[in-house]
Amino acid sequence: MARTQNTLSADKLQAVIIDALDDLKALDVTIFDTSGLTDEFDRVIIATANSNRQTRALAGHVQEKVKENGGDVLSIEGQETGEWVLVDCADIVVHIMQAPIRAYYNLEELWDSSRQIA
Repeated sequence: MARTQNTLSADKLQAVIIDALDDLKALDVTIFDTSGLTDEFDRVIIATANSNRQTRALAGHVQEKVKENGGDVLSIEGQETGEWVLVDCADIVVHIMQAPIRAYYNLEELWDSSRQIA
């Protein structure tokens, strides 16, 4: 169950986020269904960026597109360094990371690859 009354369904929100990530060439986009693991959010999306500049640009673009489509962005964390930026879209949490950070923290293992959607 999500934390807010998002005007977008989880599927539509996911599509908007994936399109926004694709627009700015995010790499290795992975989606996890976390609805059975936590009540805080329904999905986690993890994407890789090539630079600090790209992580910040991707986060800003996700925020812009979600809001344009009537969704909620509760917060964005990590823009100062740009190594790992988290965009909290209520129903979906988006992690945009540089490759070394993504490999080090290995969030895929945390969220269990059996719950991987894409």
